[in-house]
Order: sequence, then C-alpha cells, then structure tokens
Amino acid sequence: MTIERVIKKFTDNNPKADTDMIRLAYEFAEKAHNGQERKSGEPYIQHPLHTAFVLAEIKSDLPTVVAGILHDVPEDTDITLEDIQKNFGDEVCNLVAGITKLGKIKYRGVERYRENLRKMFVAMADDLRIIYIKFADRLHNLRTLESLPENKRERIAKETLEIYAPIAGLLGVWRLKWQMEDICFKYLYPDDFKKLEFKYEVEKKAERNQFFQRVKKIIGQELSKSRINDYQIEYRFKHLYSIWQKMQMKDRKFDEIYDVFALRIIVADVPTCYKVLGILHTIWKPKINRFKDYIAVPKPNGYRSLHTTVFGLDGKAVEFQIRTPEMNEESLYGIAAHWHYKHNSKNNKKGDVEDQPKWVKEILEIKRDNKDARHFVQEIKSSNIFQNRIFVFSPKGDVFELPEQSTPIDFAYAVHTDIGNKVTGALINDKIGALDQELKNGDLVEIVIDKKRPGPSSNWLKSVKTKHAKEMIKKNIKSPIFDRIKNYFAKE
Repeated sequence: MTIERVIKKFTDNNPKADTDMIRLAYEFAEKAHNGQERKSGEPYIQHPLHTAFVLAEIKSDLPTVVAGILHDVPEDTDITLEDIQKNFGDEVCNLVAGITKLGKIKYRGVERYRENLRKMFVAMADDLRIIYIKFADRLHNLRTLESLPENKRERIAKETLEIYAPIAGLLGVWRLKWQMEDICFKYLYPDDFKKLEFKYEVEKKAERNQFFQRVKKIIGQELSKSRINDYQIEYRFKHLYSIWQKMQMKDRKFDEIYDVFALRIIVADVPTCYKVLGILHTIWKPKINRFKDYIAVPKPNGYRSLHTTVFGLDGKAVEFQIRTPEMNEESLYGIAAHWHYKHNSKNNKKGDVEDQPKWVKEILEIKRDNKDARHFVQEIKSSNIFQNRIFVFSPKGDVFELPEQSTPIDFAYAVHTDIGNKVTGALINDKIGALDQELKNGDLVEIVIDKKRPGPSSNWLKSVKTKHAKEMIKKNIKSPIFDRIKNYFAKE
C-alpha cells in the first residue's frame, strides 16, 4: 500500500479536497514508526496505510482518514497526543485519543478483554468515527491473521464475529461486515468455507453470469419501453458466511437457499424506484410475503431500498433490490456515506450526537446501569441491541421499532408502561393474536387492556425480548401478591 493510493481513493470521493494533511500525516507516521515491523515482517507503516485506505473506501471524512494514519503513533512510539494536537489540530487529536483510550485487546485475561470492550462502546458513543477507525484497523489485522499463532487467530476471529461484525451491521457498514465475517468464517470453519467457496467460485459462477445476462436483457428492454434510460443493473452473490448461517439455521443445502443471488437496479430517484417495482411485477409474478419497503420505513441503521422476490426465468426465485445511487452508497458504507451526502459544510462535525442511531443511546443506558465491566459486557451481549429490527404499526399509524421475535407485550410496553402492565390481549392485523405471538415486520397491532388488571405476569418474562419490557415487568411484580389482589378487588 502506498500513500498515493490512499490519496487517490480519498479524492475519488472528494475531488475538491485539499489532501496536504493526509500526506503530512503519512510523513509524520512513517518517521514515528521507522524501524518497526509487524509479525508478518512487513514495515509497520503498512498497517496505518491500509487502515486509512479502508476509511477512504467507506467515504470517511478528512480528519478520520488522517486519524487512521496516525492511530497507532501515541500507542507504539515516543510521540504524544500533545504532538498530534500541535501538528494536526484538535479534531484529529480527539479521534486519535479515542482510539488510544480503547487500548489494544491483548487477550491476556478475561477482565482485560471485557474492559476493552466497555471502552470501545463508550468511545463509540462519544464519536462514531472512532469505531470506524477501529473497524478499519481490525479488518487489516484480520487480513494478516496467518502471521499469528493458531490460538490467537481463533480468539480474534471469534471476538470479531461476536462484537465487531454485529456493530458494523448496526451502523449499516455492510461492506466491512461482510469482509470481516468471511475472513473469520475461513479461519473458524475452514472445511465448510472451502466447500462453499468451491461452489461459489467454480460450480455456479458460469451459470450465474449467464442467468444474469439473460435477466438483464429482459429488464433493459422493458425499462426502455417505459422511457427509463438512466439506470444500472448489477448483481450480488450473498457473502459466504451469510449463506452458511442460513444453511445451518434452516438445515438446508446450498441449492435450497433461493435468495443467495440478488439483482440490484439503481435508478435516479424515488418515484422511479416504485415505477421499476411495478414493471418487475408485470414481467414476473411476485412471491407472496417477500416484498419489503425500506424506503417508506427505513431500517434502524438508515438502510433504504425496495426488496421484492419474483418467480423469474425458468421459474427460479430471484430477489431484486431497487434503490437510488445515494441509497446504494449508504447500503455499502452506512452512516459514513450518509454523512458524506448530508454534510457539505465545514462547520458540521460528523459523528455528533444528533447523527447517532437509537441503539447508541441504549448502549449508554446499559453503561450507566452497569459500572462493572463484566456486567456491562454481559448485558451488551444478552441485550437485543445486536438483533435485527422490525417495524410494527399502531392503529393510529405510529411506527415502533422492535427487535425480531418481539411479542405484543413488547409492543405494549413500547407504547407506554401502563399499557404494558394492563395488557390482556392483542389484535394483529385485525385478527386475535396470542400475547406471546412473534410479531412480523409491518404488522398492525392493537392492544387490548383491562384497567383493573393489578399488574404484569411473571410468565411474560419467558417470551418478551426487549430490555425495557423485561425491566418494567420485573419492577411491577415486586409487590406482594396479596397486596395486588387486595387492590384489584378494592377497585370493584
């Protein structure tokens, strides 16, 4: 990796940017790391260069790329944060300081590991750009795992799958998430990885390309008839770890996972997205319950797109994703791309609180309630923060975000604690549903309450998924049973 490649990648996304600071940071870091080598034997400066290149790839801003080059300087050399501040300013210094505070996860004891994870979450809540630098740093370390002993490779890979990859998904940085997961998959399950890679790269590649060209030709002809000329059609093959997970969870073979292959249609604006959707459904019959409108109701991490699965050529089920160029960038790079489009003024600091998603606030709440690092990390892992989210509607049209597998009780507590405490039933899409029934994305839920109900049932704790519902149930069943019964009959 060279500094010229880093600058070229950064200017591809920021043509008018002044890149002098990037080059100065490189010269500064190269001098500081002079004589240092990585375990692989290559000069240490290669690591910060690769880190900075990944940051430039995901459209990070100038201070973040500069901090990526400098991120190991205070930790591994005689250069101090004061030297960084003096040469590169407060913003870059604060980002480098955030990474330095995280320290290195040494894998020398569970307590050190937990404390580092706690620091990582706290630093992320202060400025999300810090965790982007940590992602880029981790990705390059994963790419060079072969130079480490086997036990360290396994520990790093497991930790990445457990912590880093889910956070990347929450931030919508799918490009980094996929790469981290597939590398970890390679080291943790080498035999399964090789088998799946063979099917992907050898057995199915020619067939896949041929199928794509046939579909692309048909779609192109129909779009031209509708005078839609500004478009791109591309395809993606789901990353190997994702396919393997589905095979494990659903006990299916590779050929039975029908959505491993997806076509993406990128058009100029939102109205055209919906127009293309109509065209696709005219050409091929859509698969029931496989349509998702993430434009009208985006995912919690900001992801927007139309998804539909149709019975396409040869009766084969094919997933289509329809989106604008901006949505496509955000689907790959997450909040970093969102900032790239949103912030054009130098006065806007990327990473501020108003730009942070809802789940970051949940992490801060867990931090406040768990001062001890061990309990903090346990709570993070056991919470629903890392789960996929669904959107559920109230009869008034209000949208509530919940983790997958949530129940009407979770929904009731999301509406209001009093509603949750007094819930006795639920209508799901105008049909009577069970209180422990799993809700689906887009469900319309109406809660039935009994104002005289003394409080929640302890049995609810077996089915609820949200942290808030669990806490409120525990809190409101603490009073003695006889007092609750007495209060219940006293009101009659």
